[in-house]
This record gives sequence, C-alpha cells and structure tokens, in this order.
Amino acid sequence: MVSWNNLDTLKSYQKMEEKKEQVDLKEVLSGDAGAQRVKEYCVPMAEGLAYNFAAKKVNADILEELAALAEEAQLADKFAELYNGAVINTGEKRLVLHHLTRGQLGEAVTADGTDKREFYVKQQERIAAFANKVHAGEIVNGAGEPFTTVVQIGIGGSDLGPRAMYLALENWARANGTLKMEAKFISNVDPDDAALVLNTTDIAHAIFVLVSKSGTTLETLTNESFVKDALEKAGLNPANHMIAVTSETSPLAKNSGYLDAFFMDDYIGGRYSSTSAVGGAVLSLAFGPDVFARFLNGAAESDKLAANKDLMKNPAMLDALIGVYERNILGYPATAVLPYSQALSRFPAHLQQADMESNGKSVNRFGEPVNYVTGPLLFGEPGTNGQHSFYQLLHQGTDIVPLQFIGFLDSQWGKDVVIQGSTSQKKLCANVVAQIIAFACGKEDENNNKFFAGGRPSSIIIGKQLTPESLGALLAHYENKIMFQGFVWNLNSFDQEGVQLGKVLAKRVLAHETDGALKAFSDLFEI
Repeated sequence: MVSWNNLDTLKSYQKMEEKKEQVDLKEVLSGDAGAQRVKEYCVPMAEGLAYNFAAKKVNADILEELAALAEEAQLADKFAELYNGAVINTGEKRLVLHHLTRGQLGEAVTADGTDKREFYVKQQERIAAFANKVHAGEIVNGAGEPFTTVVQIGIGGSDLGPRAMYLALENWARANGTLKMEAKFISNVDPDDAALVLNTTDIAHAIFVLVSKSGTTLETLTNESFVKDALEKAGLNPANHMIAVTSETSPLAKNSGYLDAFFMDDYIGGRYSSTSAVGGAVLSLAFGPDVFARFLNGAAESDKLAANKDLMKNPAMLDALIGVYERNILGYPATAVLPYSQALSRFPAHLQQADMESNGKSVNRFGEPVNYVTGPLLFGEPGTNGQHSFYQLLHQGTDIVPLQFIGFLDSQWGKDVVIQGSTSQKKLCANVVAQIIAFACGKEDENNNKFFAGGRPSSIIIGKQLTPESLGALLAHYENKIMFQGFVWNLNSFDQEGVQLGKVLAKRVLAHETDGALKAFSDLFEI
C-alpha cells in the first residue's frame, strides 16, 4: 500500500536538508580520480544510451541518501500503481496510461469496459493500415493522385511532441530512404502560421491530420476552418484531404467530413501523447508504420528500466532525484536541456511543456499548498548555437543553472568532411566535452571578466546515433523522470489547470463580456 506524503515530511529528505553536503566539482574531476569518476558515474539506458552524471554535485554518500529517499517515497511502487491502472490523476479522477501505448508493464488494465492495451494496439494497427494504403497509392486525392505531404493541425501536446519527434527523425529518414511524406505543422491561432504553411504546400497533394481529443479545441478548430477555406478556394473537397485524431465520443468521430478517424482517450495527456495516435498518425504517414513501431519499442525498453527498484539501475529515477536534490537542497531554480544534435532542435520546447505543465504546481495532489519549491524553469537550444547565445549567463551569471547535455557519437546523415584535421561531428563532440569541464571546473584569472568560478553541474546522455529506437528511449526517459519528480513532490503531474483560466477569459473577450481592465486591454486590440 503506497502513501502519498509531502516531501518535507519524509525523514530521508529532512536528513539531507540538515546536511546540505557540497561536492567540489573541480576537485572530484581532477587527475586520475576524475577520470575514474567519469567511468563510474555512468548508468546504462535503453537502446545503447548512457546517463553520465560525473559532473553532478553528488558523491557516494549523497547517492545513498537519494536511494533512501526513493525508497521512503515509494517511487517504484507508485510507478507500479500507475501502470497497473490506479487513479493517479487525482484532479480529473483519471488513470494515466501513456505507457500502455508502447507495452504492457504489469497486469491488464481495463477502463470503460475495454482492455486499454488492446485499444491502443488496435488504433496503431488501423493507422498502419491507413498509412500503408496512402503510401501504396490506394488512398488518393479527388483527382486520383497520391498524397505527398502530411500536415498536422493541433496545439500544445498535439503539436510540440509530434513536431519534435518528426524533426528528430527527418534527416535520419532521408539518409535511410524511409521518408515517405514530408510533414508540416500548424498550431498557433495566429493566421500567419497557417498561411505560411498553406502558401508553401501543394495542398492538392496534402493530407491534413486534425488533432483534438474533445473536438472542441478553439485554436485547432479555427485552423481547421482556415485550411478548409483554402482547400475549397482551390476547388478541392476538404473531406478528401482530412483525417481526425480524437476521442470516440467527440463530434469529429464517425464524421463524413473526414477520410477516417483514429482514437485516443482521456487517460493520455496531450504532453504524453507522442506515442499514441496523436504522434502515430503523422509519424506513420511521414516515415512509415515500421519506423513508428521502432520508436515505440525504444520507449518500451526505457519504461522497463524505469520499473527497476534499484536506483543505480534506473536512470530516469536517478536523473529525477538528482534534479530534486539540485532544486530543493541546493536551491537551483532552473534546468537547461542542451542537445548537441540539430535534429533535437525542438526537443527542449517539447520538454518545456512536458515538465513545466506537469510539475509547475504549488499545491499537492490533494489540493493543499506545499511548503517547498517544485518544478524548475526549463529551457534550452541545440549546441553549438546556444554557446553563442545564453551560455554567457550559464558560465558567469549570478545563478547556477544545472545542465543536461545530450550528444551522439555519429551524425544521422553519416557523411562528413575533414576540415582543419577533424570532421564536423568531431568538432561538435569536442564542444560538448569542453563545455562539461568548463562549467564544472571554471578558470582562474586575475582579470575578473575572464574568471570562471566553475561549480556548475551537468549531466550528459550519450548515444551512438539518434535513431527511432534511441529517440523513443530518450523521450520515455524524460517522461519517466518528470513522473518520478512529481511523485517526490507529491504533485498531480497529469492535470493542467494552469492553462484553463486564460482560455475562459479569451472567450469572454470574444463574446464582449468584459469590463474594467479586461475591457480596456480588449479595446487596445479593437476586439
């Protein structure tokens, strides 16, 4: 039986708070001992990835305390509760089942009279069959011509995750001959977003994927109307160009205005939906169902590791607890995710939503205020671009920001040139290695402008190459890290009431039901 308790009531946390042990990174990373630490402070992940935390401010004593915290907080048991179908989303009284989209970790989960694993597999099979028919020319446009582009219409989790995953694999797919259709995305209700996509797309040969669980999302339905208007003005029937990803009870289901509809349910939050039909439709059309299946397999392997009770064999739990230590004991307010891979250019943006929407809470899972800090501010950009942007603050600013690097030995394209004695990929890898040590160890200099204090902690996830499998493993690692941190902070990481108030007020503005400052600001925009 699990107990849900606030972090500050746990004895293991109170012990850490009293101790507040500090690790001198420059000292522990120096000489032969530093080299040995880099080898030892490394935990295998799924699909050939590895989590290296040698440049984090932890040692054997702190790791032992974190293991005690994991046990007292019952993190593994709470994960088991989640994947076995407990009502973990207390705010909305829902199960949390995104793990079931990629595998069965525990016992069968039944909800709404349905085996949910079977339900998700059936949708994957339906999407695969549809995508294969599109690729084979069996499903075509009104003129009998093949579709060449897929455009996803969605917002939030219906856009950020699938867009990040597509961009992560686009170059890999081109290099491996598996790019079936180019994918584009429309998300912002700003008409310039839809206009740019439509004006640069051969819409006669485009299939549009409308993603809305409820079928009532304002921004998404507005953009759907924008797209339908463009299709009709081009003399095209929108019903021949659109599919829906929605719930079985939404107005988009079984609707003659769509070629087909594929289903999700209330047990998968938008920010966790890339491995559901939300990501499955666009990624299967873009790369083929086999590539999407490989992506799911990578996520499933990562989930299996997350179920391990041994902290040192559970990289997601370890990453999560080191993050809690940095946030709650060391007092660091933010985390930077820095992928040294251009393919992951939108991955930090996806994690912003996944992390900050999940754990950006000031009340616990019972609605009671907590007396400790919770989710960190999260941001990031790919290296080496970020080095010429915000790294100045990271190196010499007044706040210490923990860093999470991601890097790969090989590029996706597999082709490179030697310039000044090394390839571009080697230069990229050299930069991330240099940054880890520069942040950790700093540099002495009598000129304060050139002095680097160091002591800036980082971890790195390293892999051979970014592939469908390693991408799936990487995504699931972060999803599980966020989940474990929510458990430690005793939060409900699976609702998002913080996004609702603005929507309500926007509807009032559009209905001209305003007064006071709300009306005055509305008048500025002539609404």
